[in-house]
Amino acid sequence: TVRQQQFEYGYIFGAVCPAKDKALGLMLPVANTAGMIEHLRLISQATAKDRQALVIVDRAGWHMTKAIRCFSNVTLLPLPPYSPELNPVEQLWQQIKQRFLSNTTFQNYDDIIERSCQAWNEILSEDGFIKNLCSREWSFLV
Repeated sequence: TVRQQQFEYGYIFGAVCPAKDKALGLMLPVANTAGMIEHLRLISQATAKDRQALVIVDRAGWHMTKAIRCFSNVTLLPLPPYSPELNPVEQLWQQIKQRFLSNTTFQNYDDIIERSCQAWNEILSEDGFIKNLCSREWSFLV
């Protein structure tokens, strides 16, 4: 029987824009404030000059620190506790895990990164995928 024995992780910081059928992701070895700032910097750069990005976050420590509130065109919307289903990007994580990463063994950390990035790129290559999966009626009411 093959069993996963190591305990190494890769973290995908991701954001979706259902209206434009786009997503932005950043793969990192740790989840922390520095990674969140880099992720928000990429979101800020990808946001049109006359637009505002709304980033829905859970209440992880690196989502709640004042240090990440450093981009004038990015607004953070913290979710109520224990409500990840309200974050549209959670649907993307479920699809990536179910379709590409579950019931899988990895050779090492580099394999985790490589296969996670392949899954991200493959799932995002499907035209209309983000729009269909992550659109929420309530998000267009604002």
